[in-house]
Amino acid sequence: MTEQKTDLERVFEHIEENRESFIARVMDYVRHPSISAQNNGIKEVAAILVDMLTGMGMEAITIPTRNHPMVLGRMEKQPGKPTVLLYGHYDVQPPEPYELWDSPPFEPTIRNGRIYARGIGDNKGQHFAQLMALESHLKVTGELPCNVIFLLEGEEEIGSPHIAEFVAEHAEKLDADLVVTSDGPLHESDTPIITFGVRGVASFELRCKTANRDAHSGNFGGVMPNAIWKLVHLLATMKNERGEITIDGLHDVVVPPTNMEREAVSKLPLDLDAIKADLGIKELDAPLDRGYFDRLMFYPTLTINGLHGGYGGPGQKTVLPCEAFAKCDIRLVESLTPDYVFEKVRAHVEAHAPDVEFLPQNAMLPSKTPMDNPFASVIRDAIVAARGVEPLLYPTVGGSLPDYVFTKILKKPAFVVPYANADEANHAPNENLKIDLFIDGIKTGAALLSKLGEMKM
Repeated sequence: MTEQKTDLERVFEHIEENRESFIARVMDYVRHPSISAQNNGIKEVAAILVDMLTGMGMEAITIPTRNHPMVLGRMEKQPGKPTVLLYGHYDVQPPEPYELWDSPPFEPTIRNGRIYARGIGDNKGQHFAQLMALESHLKVTGELPCNVIFLLEGEEEIGSPHIAEFVAEHAEKLDADLVVTSDGPLHESDTPIITFGVRGVASFELRCKTANRDAHSGNFGGVMPNAIWKLVHLLATMKNERGEITIDGLHDVVVPPTNMEREAVSKLPLDLDAIKADLGIKELDAPLDRGYFDRLMFYPTLTINGLHGGYGGPGQKTVLPCEAFAKCDIRLVESLTPDYVFEKVRAHVEAHAPDVEFLPQNAMLPSKTPMDNPFASVIRDAIVAARGVEPLLYPTVGGSLPDYVFTKILKKPAFVVPYANADEANHAPNENLKIDLFIDGIKTGAALLSKLGEMKM
């Protein structure tokens, strides 16, 4: 007697049977530029997405922001079942420099089992996989196992400047039980991961002007203050040689990692020698006794992104510079906020170099979802069903995504479940996505819908 197949098994079969079609369709999708920084193709791709969602039977619209529109789709026909908000972004990075691409960035090409194109990994290929997961359920069973809201942003690659006000204004349209983002890379081994948080960021400039013009370093050296030295001395008061950030009060509100987070980190594979070799370094940054993942997950960082002033041309110019500026960023862990950090940095500058100008720049809040959230085990079960392996659990990652709009504005748990290979070269020439991982992403998305559909709210 043949055992009857489950709906999910039938969906998996459908995905395999339509493998070549899915590949052709995602290549057609990424063929359309949507470069937010250049306002190139944004409205056209938003319209394509609305047509795609509508064609699947979803309610879909574009909603304007003060710059590029959001695409919002929904299908909520399962009362008593969870609602998942799937977030992604349809904008991509500029492709320049073109000469470093082995094939044109908007002419998708397959080489060695990978699709090469701008946006294929970040983020078009990944949210397209989510869309094909929805479509596969609808084709096989005629319905979705749970309720779905699809939110696609057109400004993520320029820092998501309007998503917070959009989410706050349209909170009732985004009322889900959880948020799942498929963006970023898997582990280097292609092992799937679940990420529970991201660091935030607070960028700022320090500007120093000591005189009304540059001067001769002999005639006025030792008389006129040197703007670069003034900035160097100020920066030295902000972080010491032991690698400790010494801005008063900065660490006072930092939330230490939980025992569950510590345990998860202890299980993460790490080849430190390979990382050092890849970066061409002999040792990690100070403090030397700090664990690798602790550095990325549990501590704020202070980075000098650039230090500018004086003469930088060929040869020698014995000039005493009157102006200098530094660009910096601080990566934020829970529960640091940009406002809090800017307040502490401003006070520090006023105490140590009151004539240096402090200019806050772009900022993004950190985000964190507790690792014992009940949806975490559901996502884990979905990954195991689709991939047949246990996912690695990341309490947080070092980079920044606008997840805070979900955890801090909507007050919903948010998870990142990436589908792309670690060497996807996102933001770089020859961006790529392994075809097998793209198909695995469709299966993972399909399994997530099924596992959520087994829950009762």
